[in-house]
Amino acid sequence: MTAQPTPDVAKLVAEFDEERPCRTLSPRWERAMWIAGLAVALLVLKQVFFPFSKGNQFYLVIFLAVTLPLVFLCYRPGGKAPEKDDPAWYDWVLAALAFAVAAYPLLGGFDAFLDRQGQLTPLDVAAGAVLLVLILEACRRTTGLVLPIVCLGFVAYAYYGGYLPPSWGIAHAGVDFGQIINGFYNDASGFYGTPLDVAATYIVLFTIYGAVLNASGAGKFFVDISFAAFRRSHTAPGRTAATAGFLLGTVSGSGTATTVSLGAVTWPMLRKAGYPKENAGGLLAASGIGAILSPPTLGAAAFIIAEYLETSYLQVLIWAIIPTLLYYLGIALAVEADARRFGARPVDIDSPSPLTLLKQGGYHFLSLGIIVVFLALDIPPYAAVVYASGVAALFALLKERRGWLYLVADSLSTGVRSAFPVIAVCAAAGVITSTITKTGLGQELASSLVDLAELMASNATIVLLLTAVFSALAVSVLGLAVPVTASFIISWVVIGPALINLGVDKAETAMFIFYYAVLSEVTPPTALAAVAAAAITGGDVLKTMWQTWKYTLPAFLVPLAFVLTDEGSALLLRGSLFDSLWTFVVSALGVAALAVLTSGWLLGAARWPERLLCVPAALFLLYLQPLTIGIGIGFLVLAVAVHFVLRRRTQDA
Repeated sequence: MTAQPTPDVAKLVAEFDEERPCRTLSPRWERAMWIAGLAVALLVLKQVFFPFSKGNQFYLVIFLAVTLPLVFLCYRPGGKAPEKDDPAWYDWVLAALAFAVAAYPLLGGFDAFLDRQGQLTPLDVAAGAVLLVLILEACRRTTGLVLPIVCLGFVAYAYYGGYLPPSWGIAHAGVDFGQIINGFYNDASGFYGTPLDVAATYIVLFTIYGAVLNASGAGKFFVDISFAAFRRSHTAPGRTAATAGFLLGTVSGSGTATTVSLGAVTWPMLRKAGYPKENAGGLLAASGIGAILSPPTLGAAAFIIAEYLETSYLQVLIWAIIPTLLYYLGIALAVEADARRFGARPVDIDSPSPLTLLKQGGYHFLSLGIIVVFLALDIPPYAAVVYASGVAALFALLKERRGWLYLVADSLSTGVRSAFPVIAVCAAAGVITSTITKTGLGQELASSLVDLAELMASNATIVLLLTAVFSALAVSVLGLAVPVTASFIISWVVIGPALINLGVDKAETAMFIFYYAVLSEVTPPTALAAVAAAAITGGDVLKTMWQTWKYTLPAFLVPLAFVLTDEGSALLLRGSLFDSLWTFVVSALGVAALAVLTSGWLLGAARWPERLLCVPAALFLLYLQPLTIGIGIGFLVLAVAVHFVLRRRTQDA
């Protein structure tokens, strides 16, 4: 077998991640941006321990004023990287203008600016309009054109809504341009709303934590301990990839980036074990995405859920426990089936024993535990993650004693700079939330979604089912074009009310939208994580997408289980322990039926009769009602019986 070149992780992440690559700066400008990033990190830490007396919105104005200019200096306008990738003169002009208009509310007195709410001066409106354009340009540079176009569509709707036919439900009186800018610039639902608040208060601190954890050597340790844990067996390579993906996600925070990093170190092992390229790619993509669906470090949207629902981040982590277990149960069953179906071979891995590795680097788990324990002690997540980062930084002394201070400072700067795309997205999201608040568009679109379902059925249960399916499709499609955070925010204000109006609790609705927003990264036809995995393995892209879907199918169906019935809320641990236990067991049977369907393996190779019987078995089991559970179990038992009969006939023949 000819040796394959080692994948360039940074290049692949830049090519396939939903966030655009930053500039490759010359040493002089790299040092300047390094210092700027460190300064912003110190500002964020200062706000944690010594918050500004003028309130949180005052801090958000300062935060945007110091981060938005850096986006123009760290990200190029577009196209391929030129030979000299330093900021051009126009980037400096945009950066200076961004600082001026973002800091404008502070120049004449912040309180005086707030007092002008609803009655902005022409200069206020002009500054706000320029800031709008600059935020959309920053968003375009970091994540692409789609979200800025969506935002401009919302602005146009707010202004021209009065020209729509009155018979249209979404028609409204129209909003004056000055009032539109007022909503963006001088209102808690605009640029300085919940999304930017979450980015400035939580997300940037967690990206710093990930950078510190990585600098301390945690990423390598997580991979090594995953390799050592399963040692030598025919299923060990697949189990190793899934486990390493879960652990690496605590460092990365991005599904696609985790997939690429994971593939660079585990694909050679999977190849030696005999994994087909497409199967390996599907496993890598599913494992990478699973990391940001799982506690203790969920994706950025999880912080927004906590803010929108006015609950703790720990509560959101608790809601995610059973869905995470079901997700990885699906992957584990698929790994077991694949290893048997194509005869995966054991791979000799030259690594120390798990106990030795734990003695050497087990401290890397400590900072993760600190986050959970501190959250349980009701310490705010922004403080908990700072303490966890401090512990991880102290442990970094074991790796880098002489250059420790630089390592910590570099982690602070790197963490802040990696958050720039999310900051731009969260600021732009204020355009959408403000427009929906002023025009009532969200409620109208939600009503239209329910009306469509009611046109197709009159039964309340079927209407809810159709609305949930339409919502899942809408979130998935939206997520194909915009980042996960933006997808969640838009879906929450537009699609969320449809489910809530049909009696679904806000917590179930939020988690439902969250999962489909994340899963858009493995949803065809884009499926960025799957495309990145195919680039590493050299497999066919479409076949890799199919294999990824095979591994992640339970994650697409389980969210339906906790919105369709009252019993489904127990899957989010929102009920008694007994209810959570029996719903988990029943849902696990449903996931097992899905694994038989997609993997084609039961106790041996499964043929189409038993695989088709598993379709109604899974669907009925995931609708958590006594009658449907009984029907689902009946189909599953019948599938097993048919499997035994067909298998015996084959053996007799």
